[in-house]
Amino acid sequence: MDTLNPSHTFDLAAMTLREVNAALHGDISGEVVIDHPSGAHSVAAGVNAPVKITINGHVGYYAAGMNQQAEIIVNGNAGTGVAENMMSGTVVVKGNASQSAGATAHGGLLVVEGDAAARCGISMKGVDIVVGGNVGHNSAFMAQAGRMVVRGDAGHGLGDSIYETRLYVRGSVGSLGADCVAKPMRAEHLDELAGLLKAAGFKEDNPADYTRYGSARELYHFHSDNSSAY
Repeated sequence: MDTLNPSHTFDLAAMTLREVNAALHGDISGEVVIDHPSGAHSVAAGVNAPVKITINGHVGYYAAGMNQQAEIIVNGNAGTGVAENMMSGTVVVKGNASQSAGATAHGGLLVVEGDAAARCGISMKGVDIVVGGNVGHNSAFMAQAGRMVVRGDAGHGLGDSIYETRLYVRGSVGSLGADCVAKPMRAEHLDELAGLLKAAGFKEDNPADYTRYGSARELYHFHSDNSSAY
């Protein structure tokens, strides 16, 4: 496939999603614009190139899934599983995200400028997630590695069965899940949080306004004394 021009526009009102994604999986460079997504699923999924992709409109399920290297901006809302299994790069949702945003993602940065629904960051494995608003219930469930920042409130069951992911929440938490506890904010955590907020475009926030949460490490190995927590 020919290399795309440094600036290229696809119109999903005139092309099929298969055609657009096939082009994005080719030899691409520069900047790409996708117009009229109209809630299509799997827009810009599986991209593996250091390209900037701007999607002008709302997207459906699994947008930017499995992303590697690319900077993907969604000028709208995103459906279930945005940036699912992302490995690297950056995904920015200018609106809200539905459930399971950043699920199983191994690396990169996911920014949701609005709210994220239930199970945000479920089973995350190294990604950084910054949510400008609130997150729904069971966010960071079984989160294994990486960092999650919530500038608003978190729903019930935050961090249930969490491993080594670090959570930072500025607002209130409906309830903590099994084995998730509040932890001290030491200097290294304040510095880490400041860097994450800056990277996500929220550098005006004061890291001292946040509470850190993480694993109490009581569920790493089964013990009969903890059986009620499983």
